Amino acid sequence: MAKQRQATGQTSNVVTPTAATVARVNIGISDKDRKRIVQGLSHLLADTYTLYLKTHNFHWNVTGPMFNTLHLMFEGQYNELATAVDQIAERIRALGYPAPGTYKEFAKLSSIPEAEGVPVAEEMIRQLVEGQEAVTRTARGIFPIVDAASDEPTADLLTQRMQLHEKNAWMLRSLLA
Repeated sequence: MAKQRQATGQTSNVVTPTAATVARVNIGISDKDRKRIVQGLSHLLADTYTLYLKTHNFHWNVTGPMFNTLHLMFEGQYNELATAVDQIAERIRALGYPAPGTYKEFAKLSSIPEAEGVPVAEEMIRQLVEGQEAVTRTARGIFPIVDAASDEPTADLLTQRMQLHEKNAWMLRSLLA
């Protein structure tokens, strides 16, 4: 089960890269700010990957009267999340740091718990709403650091992520009404 953390950017679980693994980068963002941004993006990457895995799991295992609707919806969402994982990891790399990429790291960094067993369809939807909202909160929590550092590319990435996750949460929530 994923370790819970505050969406405010708790970073104690981030493995500190060595000088050998951090690239020298001169893009107008201080080393200190790049490190703080990367710590936030690492949490976002872990949340996004965890939500991807949960969504894919539910796609495989959904049953019931809404099977076709949910099966297709979950497929569209996990495909989009797979692309997002790559974009977030590549932004971390562009900032000069290695991206986390193991289940162990993601479990430490993510705020999204794993599903227990195979929930019924309605519970799957509830859990995915919570996951979409968690990713949104994580992205939003990084904004003050990104804003202060004038890191427009990361701000753009975060804005796109929040828009998509808020929309997905709304669409999923609508199925529960």
